[in-house]
Amino acid sequence: MKPIVAIVGRPNVGKSTLFNKIAGSDISIVKDTPGVTRDRIYADAEWLGKNFTMIDTGGIEPNTSDIILSGMREQAQIAIDTADVIMFIVDGRAGLVDADNEVAQMLRKSKKPVVLVVNKIDSLKKQEADVYEFYNLGLGDPIAISAANQTGIGDLLDAVTEKFPENEKGDDDEDIPKVAIVGKPNVGKSSIINKLLGENRVIVSDIAGTTRDAIDTRVRRNGKDYIMIDTAGIRRKSRIKEELERYSIVRTVTAVERADVVVLVIDASEGVTEQDAKIAGIAHERGKGVVIVVNKWDLIEKNDKTMNEHTEKIRNVLSYMPYAQLLFISALTGQRLNKLFDMIDIVIENHALRISTGVLNDILAEAVALQQPPSDKGRRLKLFYITQVAVKPPTFIIFVNSKKLMHYSYQRYIENKLREAFGFIGTPIHFIIRERNADEQIVIH
Repeated sequence: MKPIVAIVGRPNVGKSTLFNKIAGSDISIVKDTPGVTRDRIYADAEWLGKNFTMIDTGGIEPNTSDIILSGMREQAQIAIDTADVIMFIVDGRAGLVDADNEVAQMLRKSKKPVVLVVNKIDSLKKQEADVYEFYNLGLGDPIAISAANQTGIGDLLDAVTEKFPENEKGDDDEDIPKVAIVGKPNVGKSSIINKLLGENRVIVSDIAGTTRDAIDTRVRRNGKDYIMIDTAGIRRKSRIKEELERYSIVRTVTAVERADVVVLVIDASEGVTEQDAKIAGIAHERGKGVVIVVNKWDLIEKNDKTMNEHTEKIRNVLSYMPYAQLLFISALTGQRLNKLFDMIDIVIENHALRISTGVLNDILAEAVALQQPPSDKGRRLKLFYITQVAVKPPTFIIFVNSKKLMHYSYQRYIENKLREAFGFIGTPIHFIIRERNADEQIVIH
């Protein structure tokens, strides 16, 4: 799992500017997946071959009665609890203020590695004294940067990546599939987990969760072990609407990041909401296996078309993930809940499915014969070769004569042919398109 870096500090010290600079300008999703927020508070980043996930927290106002700011503080605390390393940003121009000391106190309590970052230092020579003042926080050597001018960011990232944990978690749990149960508040996530655990008497041990209220439970069923990541702690206070909605996703992001399979729980009486679509988008973007569980099915008045109508609505909203598996259940009555583990098993298997290169190229040749590749200005797309380079999710490199000619629609056609042949149930498929000349030799290691 990638290390998680939380960016914290009081409001207006330049956290978002720094976040955007490190993540690059490509923060909003390239393909504009429907339902996924453009206002990203997390992003994947890489520095000198080390990959990590950044979380941008709202500004922490340590002692405030303002409900939005206190909500932000609560969400920042979640990010701190979840993070492997914390970047604490302070404002070099404003100097050390009481609120910085209070945030520092919060960070010391967390016992997490902290990198102290003094932002808005345009000239170290002129502002040296401003930087030294922050030694008073007792959090080690401050690193001077200017996020706006992009100076000092390399040194900062060196300091951050040095503090990454050597080896994430014990190896014991490495091979056990991890299943994250995610969804909005009050859709029945806890009821589902309690029912699964209660009925099967399968608790082997409780593992300390990564956050204060996401509990990892190790479960055994039919001789197989699973780790269930319960995010039932995600709450949204009714009075804090849009400003905080994005922060309620913090815990979901980290749970999804750690999972192999994501079980998205939707309330049957509400249907798919915008927040459900955001959560589904996170799982899709991160290449996780997905099962969509429609809970509270017992409360719906039904006729012979009801299930089809609900299925169609969900498929329309989540049209970018047609591979996701659907299950209609009632956690209250236990209806169809016994099928959930069977579905999870199928998705785990497909998520890690590996296909031999010879078989893949047979499928590719057949697909090209059935539907001619597109052409532009007299030049036609040629597909030379396909090979699988990774699993979780299954990832393929296709060698072509021109990347420009590989239209998305033709790539989708190839994906559909692979799914027809091998299933890949419940898992996204990733493609990497590489150019080469027809006479170049391809060496597959």
